[in-house]
Amino acid sequence: MVRHIPLAASAPWFRLELEQSDWANEADEDLANWYAQMLLIRRFEERLLELEKAGLIHGPAHASIGQEAGAVGAMSVLGAADKINGTHRAHHQVLTKLVGSVVPADFDIRNDSFTPQMDAAVYRFMAEIMGLTPGYCGGRGGSMHMRDASAGVVGTSAIVGGNPPHAVGYALADKILGRKHISVTFFGDGAAQAGATYEAMNIAAAQSVPVIFFIENNLYAVATRINEVTRETRISSRGAMLGIASIECDGMDVVAVHRAMQEALRIIDKTGGPVVVEALCYRHLHQSGSRTGSDFGYRSADEEAEWKARDPIVLAEARLTALGVLSAEALARIDQIVTASVAAAAAKLTETVPGGNALRIPADLWPDPATVDHGILGDLSELRGLRQLTHADMTSGQTEKVKFVTAASETLAAAMDRDPRIVVLGEDAHQMKGGVSGFTKAALERWPERVLAMPIAENGFTGVALGAALNGLRPVVEIMFGDFCLVAADQIANGVGKVRHMFGGDFPVPLVMRVRVSPHTGYGSQHSGDPSALFSMFPGWRIVSPSNAFDYIGLMNSALHCNDPVLIIEHTELYQREFEVPKGDRDFCIPFGSARVVRTGRTCTVLATSVMVQNSLRAAEECGVDAEIIDLRNLDHFGMDWATIGASIAKTGRVVIAEQTARSLSMGATWVAEIQERFFDSLDHEIIRVTGSLASPTVSSALNRAALATSNDVKKALITLAETS
Repeated sequence: MVRHIPLAASAPWFRLELEQSDWANEADEDLANWYAQMLLIRRFEERLLELEKAGLIHGPAHASIGQEAGAVGAMSVLGAADKINGTHRAHHQVLTKLVGSVVPADFDIRNDSFTPQMDAAVYRFMAEIMGLTPGYCGGRGGSMHMRDASAGVVGTSAIVGGNPPHAVGYALADKILGRKHISVTFFGDGAAQAGATYEAMNIAAAQSVPVIFFIENNLYAVATRINEVTRETRISSRGAMLGIASIECDGMDVVAVHRAMQEALRIIDKTGGPVVVEALCYRHLHQSGSRTGSDFGYRSADEEAEWKARDPIVLAEARLTALGVLSAEALARIDQIVTASVAAAAAKLTETVPGGNALRIPADLWPDPATVDHGILGDLSELRGLRQLTHADMTSGQTEKVKFVTAASETLAAAMDRDPRIVVLGEDAHQMKGGVSGFTKAALERWPERVLAMPIAENGFTGVALGAALNGLRPVVEIMFGDFCLVAADQIANGVGKVRHMFGGDFPVPLVMRVRVSPHTGYGSQHSGDPSALFSMFPGWRIVSPSNAFDYIGLMNSALHCNDPVLIIEHTELYQREFEVPKGDRDFCIPFGSARVVRTGRTCTVLATSVMVQNSLRAAEECGVDAEIIDLRNLDHFGMDWATIGASIAKTGRVVIAEQTARSLSMGATWVAEIQERFFDSLDHEIIRVTGSLASPTVSSALNRAALATSNDVKKALITLAETS
């Protein structure tokens, strides 16, 4: 007989319920302070909506009115060193954390007033939302992108589901570096349906990191009700299915949220983490602005009235009055204090238009338009003083021939020896004695605990790496094939590629991404692309493409010292080739922004990348053209060595750009435009681009070869230029 045996979740999954009497078990001082924090959020956002109506906020204002209890209850158990992030609706969480980080230890709103530091936090946060210079990010972040690392606000993300992987990274860094801190990521029911959120939860569980996934289930993602997009509306089930302890609580009750967070901390202390907390709540207003959802017809006025009857501030006032914690006079005094702080901030950020009653923003508060591009990348000052070598230096010392992949493996291990902050994240990176390419072989022999197995979830673990980089680690991310970068495109572009500039540009993002490019191996269209052009669209990345083992050692070491994100393109055709390198030396650097002239000549200049460097050398020798060949090495906007390139073009007057990849993935068109802007008067001929075909390589060996540029293609270009000289 077939039996149906019920299966239970492997981790605790429960709803936490409180009685009204449980409020009496909390300290009166805490209850009063939590009430004041909720009221501060309410008054702050009410003022924001007024400023928005006056046209003084550029962009959206996603108010959290109605959801204040979740933020205050969550923050009630966190210290200044604990980290948070949020998504597009994060005013309530960020404001509470910012003000909380400067509140005196013995502060009691029943007797005390806001300190100047607390008022300053309100002012600077409002300035940021208004896009003004006094803001925490200089006005670049606005309402949805907020960061103040000193207060534990590591950075919010406007991408739904974009922020949970970052918090897992914060927690991973704390765990590896031995810091007893908690990270909390706030998101809603909409983000709970996103793949990146699932990936983040799964990685957090697999790595047992101290992170809390705090879900504000307010039932609606913009205008779509949760039961319209998922059959399982108990969002905490997402944690239970992944073996994560999960708690559901009343998100309209600040004490209930406080107790749920206390329980989460207890579980993390016992298991290491993570924990899911789902707070059932309701936003009183529409997705953005001051209108209600019923105004747009996607929910009823009766439903809104039912939830407003459970308003967290009204609930707190009633219970605190009944308990004798706050009198009517005390409630009024608290309202006066928080309202005055908000009003003072708004007054400093606005002025009356002469001759009228309208408000405007004082001109001196706007960021200088000339700084629009400042802070995309750092100034590389961290690389100054490091030992550098050039190829010419090898003539005076001992050398050895080493395979490209061996040099790569030994360089990583040597770097991990000197810097305990370096960790590796990748698929199969911990297996097969060095992963699929052998890159981690030497690291596994010395530091196996710092080579972390990741699921097949590139977007998730790239986001985790970003979070780890923002919290003290130097992660090295391995992407198995170049095309898989498109799976991680959100974190590559909206995360890593924008994070420094978006948040003000004054902090490090030390992340290295290794990408294997294998266009010649017959793996077909989805495993053969070079993603360099994708990364170049986002100037927050440095891009290097070493064509030999010596350059790999030097460029990788610079990348591992650099405070900017660095993409390293590794062509697998080079892996088993042997190259001359300094004997036993894996610690030298090559400065970013330095191209290398590998062959001097006067007929034309060839700008080559990766395997096309050797193909161009072969082409020049075979056709007898006196070509000057430059290995670009650096491919990003800030790394192009225009001084070397310009000097060569001034001598030859002719240019060939040689890339192996498909023409649609080529970066050469961008370089052509830049060369014409910079060196037009030196050009005697149109610039010739050598690339692969329009199509991606396919499995057929004949079509695979036809899709890629070769030395013969370079030879044809050289002959064309030689015949017209």
